[in-house]
Amino acid sequence: MSIKTAVLNGVFTLEIARPEKKNALTIDMYQALADGLMAAQADAAVRAVLITGQPGIFTSGNDLEDFMKRPPGGTDSPVFQFMQALNGCEKPVVAAVTGAAIGIGTTMLLHCDLVYVADEARLAMPFVSLGLVPEFASSLVVPQLLGRVKAAEKILLGDPFGAAEAVDLGIANAVLPSGEVVLHARRVAERFNALPPGAVRETKKLLRRAGGAAVGEAIQAEAAVFAQRLVSPEAREAFSAFFEKRKPDFSKFA
Repeated sequence: MSIKTAVLNGVFTLEIARPEKKNALTIDMYQALADGLMAAQADAAVRAVLITGQPGIFTSGNDLEDFMKRPPGGTDSPVFQFMQALNGCEKPVVAAVTGAAIGIGTTMLLHCDLVYVADEARLAMPFVSLGLVPEFASSLVVPQLLGRVKAAEKILLGDPFGAAEAVDLGIANAVLPSGEVVLHARRVAERFNALPPGAVRETKKLLRRAGGAAVGEAIQAEAAVFAQRLVSPEAREAFSAFFEKRKPDFSKFA
């Protein structure tokens, strides 16, 4: 399954553990992430959720081969179950990011409450270069955080950025040495054991009230276009080029 779960000292940990594939996410892994978030939500002993990857890699994004074989066909697919579970989680979600966080590796951070990145972290949202469109409400949230022109740079051009810029852009809280980021994130998550859970829950709702329905609507709208783009000729060319280790040729497309 490649998703490890554990509950320790009030923290439910979701660890993406597929280093041989750079933690690329399959449909089954999305289902495991969604199930884990729902289990954390239902467990009264859990006060916070920690999402992390492996040393040197958070996630390289979607497993393209798996997506080509089993494209998400609708909002009931595991991909969107995960999005809905993370967006709807009432408990604080803390992320610890080392290495690369590509595609949904970056966009999921937009829905975490506290994000800590290693100094080696590299983030990117290369949807357009793959013939796709933004997902997980990033077309809404990224312009809100970065402003329109910076959002265009990061989403239309897919320009990667490092840990310090992630903090400057409001995507992450702090940069730490790579060997310390997971431990620091866990310590932060454990702080919620000493806080009143009802007040934490209601405060999180208030902090997210402005986005509310708009985030859900953006996820739905993006999902419909994303599903169409997955089977588009442009995406097929991009995926073929990826597997063949060559530059894609989009010159024949209007």
